Amino acid sequence: MKKIMCMVLAALVIGLSAFIALTNWKVKEPYEVKFSGGKIHGEFKGLKARIQFDPTHPEESKISASIDINTIATGFFLKNSHAKDALDVDKYPTISFNSTAVSKNGNGYKSIGQLTLRGVTKPVTIYFTFEGSGRDWIFKGSFKFAPRSFNITHNGTPDELTILLNVPVTQ
Repeated sequence: MKKIMCMVLAALVIGLSAFIALTNWKVKEPYEVKFSGGKIHGEFKGLKARIQFDPTHPEESKISASIDINTIATGFFLKNSHAKDALDVDKYPTISFNSTAVSKNGNGYKSIGQLTLRGVTKPVTIYFTFEGSGRDWIFKGSFKFAPRSFNITHNGTPDELTILLNVPVTQ
């Protein structure tokens, strides 16, 4: 009987440790969501994210995020206006990402998921690191995509945009 109780207790502890390890992370200010490509560069604010991440078992993780396009900042009001027009902000006010798989990748991680921009959804892979200690950590990552594949064809649209992420989080 003692042996059975010990086995049940051990299974419960193992099950609870797996449950506890998948942590919900909250985004902290100041974070950075920057973009660059061709003659275009700037950043977004208005990040909202739901991050469930376990660095020891990344395959159990889920990451979803959205950006308010109205928060675009290029450093020049006219470029902000052109970018909002190109992104059709009145019809599509957010950019979103939802992971479909998260895995270890060398010294970091990668999150494969669906990027939705201007009403078009395409797969992207975000490569990132996760560093820190205690309750405060930071996701640093990047990915690239072709704006034209999201039907962004305004004059001056670059062939490729790079997104850089620097997102501090806490438990």
